[in-house]
Amino acid sequence: MNSTTVRSLLVRGMLAGLVAGLLALVVAYLMGEPRVDAAIAFEDSHSHEHEMEIVSRSLQSTAGLATGVLIFGVSLGGIAALAFCFALGRVGRFTPRATAALISGAALLTVYVVPFLKYPANPPSIGDPETIGKRTTLYFLMIALSVLLAVAAVILGKRLAPRLTAWYASVVAGVAYLVAIGLAYAFLPAINEVPADFSATLLWQFRLAAVAIQLTLWTAFALTFGYLAERVLTPRPAKSEAAEANSESKTAARTAASAG
Repeated sequence: MNSTTVRSLLVRGMLAGLVAGLLALVVAYLMGEPRVDAAIAFEDSHSHEHEMEIVSRSLQSTAGLATGVLIFGVSLGGIAALAFCFALGRVGRFTPRATAALISGAALLTVYVVPFLKYPANPPSIGDPETIGKRTTLYFLMIALSVLLAVAAVILGKRLAPRLTAWYASVVAGVAYLVAIGLAYAFLPAINEVPADFSATLLWQFRLAAVAIQLTLWTAFALTFGYLAERVLTPRPAKSEAAEANSESKTAARTAASAG
């Protein structure tokens, strides 16, 4: 794949990320923000300290939310497009759309779902401010482990494929990944700072909204980028181009005849 094609796919990946970010923004605003407001109300009712807001809540839930989600979407779209360029033709004889779906599904699983199951998202009122550094470090460590173990599983599957066939090699690699993730879950420390009187329903709704945002983001990206990538990588049939040229020549002839 030449540099021009890679550049074209990168631009389309960022564009697809922007589209996906817009859809994820709608989900975040409709599903996530009401739960954040409810969590903040819970925190205010249980706290006697009232700190001055540097940025107002209304600005956070509108312009701040939009800026964060859209930048996140465009950035991930660019990274996913580069991963697509590397994976195309190396992970099987998949079409551009199928490869885009595979990359998006793998990213959703390894970058979000696996870390989420160990360290699920919590509303802003949950968590000790003094442990935020530790919690952030552990979460990003879980992401790094998940991605690295997924890459190792892919390499293992490709090496085993000549001896076990592609199907059995994939099964062995998948099981190895799950075992390794299970060990990471067991050895990394658990974090549970949910107050005893915090609403279980609100917590569930917040985490469901967090999953819905990511699912919307990656599904929209897969569909949009798959379509755009296929248009770049799949040339139009010669018959179609000849038919278009013939139609244009007939149109020009009719126009000349009518003018005469």
